Amino acid sequence: MLTITIHDETFTGNSLRHLEIDLPPTTTVQDIIAARVAAEVHAYNERPADYFQGLVQPSDTEATLNGYRLRKYRNIDPEKQVYTALDAFQKNGYFVLIDNIQAESLTQEVFVTPRTRISFLKLTPLVGG
Repeated sequence: MLTITIHDETFTGNSLRHLEIDLPPTTTVQDIIAARVAAEVHAYNERPADYFQGLVQPSDTEATLNGYRLRKYRNIDPEKQVYTALDAFQKNGYFVLIDNIQAESLTQEVFVTPRTRISFLKLTPLVGG
């Protein structure tokens, strides 16, 4: 297993936050997304906070500038979050860049090295349009 830093970025290349995950040297885009989401949920469930800062919005939460605010504290279900994240990828809710090349499908094989750069670019909906 290799420890890789996942980056959340804007389209201009500004880094918003990062998270470390462990990946095998050969993996798929689906496994990268699942590992990232599972790590986010695990970190939140271990240390609950006022806001969940993750790739996708959990059910029964409110989107805010600081992340997703749960209406009532509860553990977040990692399986549901992974399913939601995989569905969002297929619907172009965000892009995954691996060494600055856009991932095309969930089944795409990825060869990971210690220098592999994985970035997630979330799309933000336009207001009023």
